[in-house]
Amino acid sequence: MAQELYNELMAFLRTDALPLFWSLLGAAVMWFVGGYAIRAIRRIIHRALDRRHVDSTLVLYADSTVNVLLRILLIITVLGAIGVSTFTFAGILTAAAFAIGTAWAGLLANFAAGIFMVVLRPFKVGEMIAAGGVTGVVHEIGLFVTTLDTADNVRVMVGNNKIFSDNIFNYSHNPYRRVDLRAQIAHGVDPQDAIARLKARIAKVPKVVADPAPSVDLLEFNMAGAVLAVRPYCNNNDYWEVYFATNAAIAEVGAAAKFPVPEERRALRQIG
Repeated sequence: MAQELYNELMAFLRTDALPLFWSLLGAAVMWFVGGYAIRAIRRIIHRALDRRHVDSTLVLYADSTVNVLLRILLIITVLGAIGVSTFTFAGILTAAAFAIGTAWAGLLANFAAGIFMVVLRPFKVGEMIAAGGVTGVVHEIGLFVTTLDTADNVRVMVGNNKIFSDNIFNYSHNPYRRVDLRAQIAHGVDPQDAIARLKARIAKVPKVVADPAPSVDLLEFNMAGAVLAVRPYCNNNDYWEVYFATNAAIAEVGAAAKFPVPEERRALRQIG
């Protein structure tokens, strides 16, 4: 009895276990070698595109596409090496892709939107945009999502279709950007005097561009007095620095001129 069990075990090891072991070992080697080859191919493509000075957005998109396609081919090859029929796997993959495409049509919409964004180029990697409810610097345009880094250093991934189907604000496209601020002055303060003082002071704020020159205009009146529209211009990268420096300049001008603190005034009249 013991001899029969031993013979069966040895036969199993020779006919099944050992071939399976070598197949798994070969598949593991193929996986690691294939992964190295994919990384090498991506580096070659990346260098070739860089030598031709291709836009970084197109380079990243091409890199993502090549990586996904080669990984799928590698998986099919590894499965074939361990005995899984590649034709069967391809059929399963096609059926799965159809089912997933039907259930998750949004993925296909995101993929198509990504292609359109790369072709039409409403923005590039490194530019600051507002789209899909998010404002930030574009880190990468992927196959399905676009990655943004917000001002508070949070990485956000937004579906390409959501971005492409919404309004896209590109803050980096033009050479300068306007900073919109308001200055409330009290009743009794001459608006023209306040405008002259603010124009002279804001022109000296660091990183405010000279052309176009900063504008200060009478915007409206309210119960506290006149409201001035204060609008300097600056490079997009300097926006928040100029924003806060201009606010500080408004307060400085008011203190230096000893303008009174604005107060709301209401007149109460007794009838009868």
